Amino acid sequence: MPKLFIKNMVCPRCISSVESLLSRVNLSYKKVILGEVELADDISEKEKEFLNDELKSLGFELIDNRASVLIEKIKKAVMKFISSSEAGKKENLSAFIASEVNYEYTYISGLFSSMEGTTIEHYYINQRIEKVKELLVYDELSLSEIADKTGFSSIHHISSQFKKVTGLTPSHFKKIGLEKRKAIDNL
Repeated sequence: MPKLFIKNMVCPRCISSVESLLSRVNLSYKKVILGEVELADDISEKEKEFLNDELKSLGFELIDNRASVLIEKIKKAVMKFISSSEAGKKENLSAFIASEVNYEYTYISGLFSSMEGTTIEHYYINQRIEKVKELLVYDELSLSEIADKTGFSSIHHISSQFKKVTGLTPSHFKKIGLEKRKAIDNL
């Protein structure tokens, strides 16, 4: 089965968006997972170019060189690690990623830094903070529960990391998010 690799797929909504696009452009597929589409049939170069244009309009992009595919696999592994942290697993990030992508961590770490302009660790922290933002805006969990769910050791740790990345405290961010949410609810 032909596989396509797609850049910037980081969440279940991304999968839904790509599935909708594939259906809209009448491309049959077997499976869509983060960063990958398994097509039912081969597609022509012209169809591939059209699909890439459509993906770009959604903020995604087809990738076809090995290094870029590996970078997307690393990002996918980071997202999987964050999800596994939610389940209470406490593993080493570098060992987890190396086992997921089947490369030595020193190699993938250097490749990631050179291609993305940031380290895997910074990418991981930023993705965790994005998850924290999402949970804060949902307003269903306390900061302590969010810290536990996202793998932070304490309220102090989550607060300092959050402020370092966003420039705001979690409570200030939550207040701003809830105000915006209420304004949207009034429409």
